[in-house]
Amino acid sequence: MDTCKRACLMALSLGTALPAPVAAQSTGSAQGEVSLTIYNNDLALVQDTRQLTLPKGRTRQEFPDVSAAIRPETVTLSGEGAGIIEQNFDYDLLSPDKLLDKAVGQTVTVVRTNPATGAETREQALVLANNGGTIVRIGDRIEVLEQYGARILFSGLPPSLRARPTLSITLTADTPGPRPLTLSYLSSGFGWKADYVALFDEAQGKMDLQGWITLTNNTGTSFPNARVLLVAGNPGQDNNGNMGRGRMVRQIAFKPGTQSADRERLGDYYLYPITARTTVANAQQKQVSFLDVAGAPASKGYYFRNDWLGRSDEAQSFATVLNLSTARGSGVGDALPAGTVRVYMRDARGQPQFIGEKSIDHTPMGSTLSLRTGEAFDVKVQPLVQAREKITSAEWEKTGRYRIMVNGKTDDVTIERQKEYWRTTMTYKVTNARPSPVKVEVVQAGLDNWWSDTRVPSETVKGTQRTLDERTWMLDVPANGETTLTVQFDTRY
Repeated sequence: MDTCKRACLMALSLGTALPAPVAAQSTGSAQGEVSLTIYNNDLALVQDTRQLTLPKGRTRQEFPDVSAAIRPETVTLSGEGAGIIEQNFDYDLLSPDKLLDKAVGQTVTVVRTNPATGAETREQALVLANNGGTIVRIGDRIEVLEQYGARILFSGLPPSLRARPTLSITLTADTPGPRPLTLSYLSSGFGWKADYVALFDEAQGKMDLQGWITLTNNTGTSFPNARVLLVAGNPGQDNNGNMGRGRMVRQIAFKPGTQSADRERLGDYYLYPITARTTVANAQQKQVSFLDVAGAPASKGYYFRNDWLGRSDEAQSFATVLNLSTARGSGVGDALPAGTVRVYMRDARGQPQFIGEKSIDHTPMGSTLSLRTGEAFDVKVQPLVQAREKITSAEWEKTGRYRIMVNGKTDDVTIERQKEYWRTTMTYKVTNARPSPVKVEVVQAGLDNWWSDTRVPSETVKGTQRTLDERTWMLDVPANGETTLTVQFDTRY
């Protein structure tokens, strides 16, 4: 992609490029060599290798700066000659409210400042409660402390409160000495998705596409200078875990591909590694580019789907769709992780303008996408039910033959029955106010209703049965003109 186009797509994306890696020693973190494997469904595998010196036998080690969203039951510790006896996760983090909660029943010092003189007075107070306010006993009176009317001094910190999320592990070591120990655990609070910026050139029938990985960390802990591996997939979790996002609403049409992308796999998932180490800071969202395609073939179309017996007193707008292939050689040429595609087009002055966005699910290479970007202003359709009448069962099969077994004997039974069918005549009036001809796709849904015997005895334009439930027609509509499609359906309802 040339420099101008790349700069344009980078400017259109709402994210920022990845900053330079931050050295771990500058952060004060107790973490060691950290690797993060982040999945799409609010889940990550954290692997933290720290250098520890252990005495022989049993010892208690603390691991501060673990994720505050850790799943303690998933913790494993691996290292030569060391094993876990017991572990505790201290998630009661230090805060003013927690400090006061722990001080209930204890004596603290209340400091007040005279606003006129600036003189301080100090009194000993017994903390009685801290529920929506702090209640103390000072001498022979009970007082509710105002939020900003006093300072409270504590003699020390309760041992159960931690300034940072900490995992305490009781270990046993065969031999004393320094060694690397790798702490591994699953954590919620991580996530990533793909965001795509597309610049569509309708006249050329081409699209420039740039993909960004949007990475989030809401674990309460930062992970400096980490190796990051992103997995496009949703590993299964039971009902007691975080089930992740729901299924994404699919695009209008989706034909899955059968080509294998040139990417590393993990089981049935694709991997998207971030090449350089990076700091995944808490409460931060950042973006990294992973896809840069210029001139992929693309086309615009118009789509309308009508429900069974759907009719309208007024014309309705067609959906505007962009058709794109992810195939190698004739499209994007890659597997696309789930995310949102935001589409831009240049106006008459050459400025790119936003025209719509659409979410996609995980998309194999070789797939065909139809992305709905909005509704057409000038291309309309009015579906009408022109006629609906019963037809005689003579036009259909009246005989049913069944094979039954009674008392171990098999018999063939033939029955005559009267069937009831309906012939429905539909018209679809399509108008085009654009100065150029358009091709539109009209889809009629609701044809099957599980009977699997719907018939189309007449249609003014030959259609295609996409599924048992849907039939589709491609119509050419002249510039500043109209086209009418008439179809008959024979159904059981």
